[in-house]
Order: sequence, then C-alpha cells, then structure tokens
Amino acid sequence: MKQLYASLIAVFFLLPLSAAAGGVPWGEPNNTSGRFIVLSSYNNQAVFDSETGLVWEQSPSTLLVESGSATFNCIDLNVGGRTGWRLPTMQELMSLVDRSVSFPGPTLPSGHPFSNVQSQFYWSASTLANFPTIAWVADFGFGHVGTALKSSSHFVWCVRGGQGVDPQ
Repeated sequence: MKQLYASLIAVFFLLPLSAAAGGVPWGEPNNTSGRFIVLSSYNNQAVFDSETGLVWEQSPSTLLVESGSATFNCIDLNVGGRTGWRLPTMQELMSLVDRSVSFPGPTLPSGHPFSNVQSQFYWSASTLANFPTIAWVADFGFGHVGTALKSSSHFVWCVRGGQGVDPQ
C-alpha cells in the first residue's frame, strides 16, 4: 500500500514539477530555444526560466538600495498582479550569468528577454558565513561573484519559486 501511495505522489506531484522546469534537473543546461518564457499571466512583467523553474522580474528595479531594503522591496513587490517575491540566493542569481559575455555586460545568456539589467552588483539573500554584516552579490558587468557590506547600496532583482532561504 505504501508503494502505491509513493507511486501516486510521484505521478501527480513530481512529474509535473519536472515538466514545469523544462524536463531537466535544476541547473542543467536547457538547450531548447525557449529557456526563457515571458509570462502573459503576469502581464508580460515576469519571465519563467525553464532551466531552473524560477520566475524572475522581467525588468528589475534600477534603484540602488541597502541589503535590508532589498529584502523588503522583494517581499513588498507586486509584479503582474502577483506578490510572494523574494531576494534570490547567490546560486539562483548566478544561474542567469553567462560568462562568455564580456564586460561591460550585462552578462546574460543570449536571447534573454530581460530589460533594465544593470552591469553592476545585485544583492543576494546569501550572507557570508561568520560575517552577518556581509552578503554575497552577483556582478552582471563582469559575471563574477563578490561580497559587500549590507550597509552598501546595490541593485535588486526579485524572484518567485524555488526553495529560497530565510536569511534572518
């Protein structure tokens, strides 16, 4: 009986999740021409990444904010009539970086549908271990990772879906 329940769970819950993520495991290259899908259900203001299963703002804010404000901005965000946004982890942000794109960037994959992405640092929700006043940042100018004091100002790019983190 337990095997039957396990099979039903796999069929009804796990298979649709893998299909929603383009049928590939998280982070595995999606070699289809449609990695990024602009979502009409979000008034074309959000983009589904079929490689990671995440939904990103199509046009992130161009305001510079401190880390605490970045977290609040995502929590309070309403894009395409949807709330429930959050600050992405460092790994999630770096999943958008294409290091074959040279400076001045932005270092995004070819064919991406994003606009207003700055060739600068973006906050992540990932805090540097043993240094609670420092967070990881992604540099979309050079395509690298870095760290920054949480009191400094950088850009914010909010995401929905995935597992996320609670950085507190």
